Amino acid sequence: MSFQIPRGTQDILPGEVEKWQFIEKTARDLCERYQYKEIRTPIFEHTELFARGVGESTDIVQKEMYTFLDRKGRSITLRPEGTASTVRAFVEKKLYANPSQPTKLYYIGPMFRYERPQTGRFRQFVQFGIEALGSNDPAIDAEVISLAMSLYQTLGLKSLKLVINSLGDAESRIAHREALIAHFEPRIGEFCSDCQKRLQQNPLRILDCKKDHDHELMASAPSILEYLNDESKAYFNKVQQYLTSNGIDFEVDPGLVRGLDYYNHTAFEIMSNAEGFGAITTLCGGGRYNGLAKEIGGPETPGIGFALSIERLLAALDAEGVSLPISSSIDCYLVAMGEAAKDRTVSLLFEMRKAGLKAEKDYEDKKVKAQFKAADRHQAKYVAVLGEDELVKNVISVKNMETGTQEEVPIDGVIEYLKQQRN
Repeated sequence: MSFQIPRGTQDILPGEVEKWQFIEKTARDLCERYQYKEIRTPIFEHTELFARGVGESTDIVQKEMYTFLDRKGRSITLRPEGTASTVRAFVEKKLYANPSQPTKLYYIGPMFRYERPQTGRFRQFVQFGIEALGSNDPAIDAEVISLAMSLYQTLGLKSLKLVINSLGDAESRIAHREALIAHFEPRIGEFCSDCQKRLQQNPLRILDCKKDHDHELMASAPSILEYLNDESKAYFNKVQQYLTSNGIDFEVDPGLVRGLDYYNHTAFEIMSNAEGFGAITTLCGGGRYNGLAKEIGGPETPGIGFALSIERLLAALDAEGVSLPISSSIDCYLVAMGEAAKDRTVSLLFEMRKAGLKAEKDYEDKKVKAQFKAADRHQAKYVAVLGEDELVKNVISVKNMETGTQEEVPIDGVIEYLKQQRN
């Protein structure tokens, strides 16, 4: 019987996984500069957390979650995103009580959604995200957006578009909600069944519908920007001011929404304009969610964050032809001739690795010529040849593979020699 990988998942093999490691390291280094600390949460949580934390009216909760009953009949869900788990940990572990606020967290890990696989979209995917909890300052909104843009730009992407919007405060949202209901209700029968349910439940979600996005009422729907009160306008203006002062270009798009009731003020997306990237251009989405901590049992806590898919990021890099500066070379490849030399290279290889050198040797009893070919495949900077004659003289012949120069070095001194060459 043969087995195949489940649809919508992928094996990331050597040669490709180094790209992932480079991106993850770049993200971690950036978070360290911005003073975001890593959090690691369970891969599965109680289903109710996502129903409340993501929203029962969302496609994620209604159609895309991997949910099952455990042996005691409790409903468990593989996490479809990282924000709900992060805020749950923030509340449960009382991180809001720390004297230094805001609490700035980041995560990198697998998420799971049952959706149609396509370029850059998988049923198991890796998400990088950050959450800043405990500040109402519009400067933290600008910081979060700046971090996301910095990651893409640091990795070499250029065809980027940042789109922002304001969803306003609770008062502004209520006024906009009433206007949306009045706008869509007379012709709601022309919309899909999901939109018909959303009309009273959460009419803002209608604007995010993929089935009816071309309906004429979508284009003429009342804009949230028309219903912002003075406080919300001032907040949004500050965010824009800070982005401009950071030298970050953006567009204001009144149609950009976040459909959950506890989302407010800033919403944003980063898109790729690269030719050939595909119909779905969004790379990253984020926004402010001041009511989420309270929604899942914590104190009223302002928060803002974003999440992005590493798979989508890699697809954007491919679309722009960006090559990551990844090297799989090693410091030294040991070539042995004869049984005594083979025995000596076992301990010498261990000593090299213990000293911090990246080194390898042959394990297939290949001829000398084949061992040199293996050294080329490993992109070895040096090849150290040990034979019977070298053993007698207690030396090893070291060849610089870039220049072709070769010299004999005492066996006991070869590690120090290679370390000096590396420096």
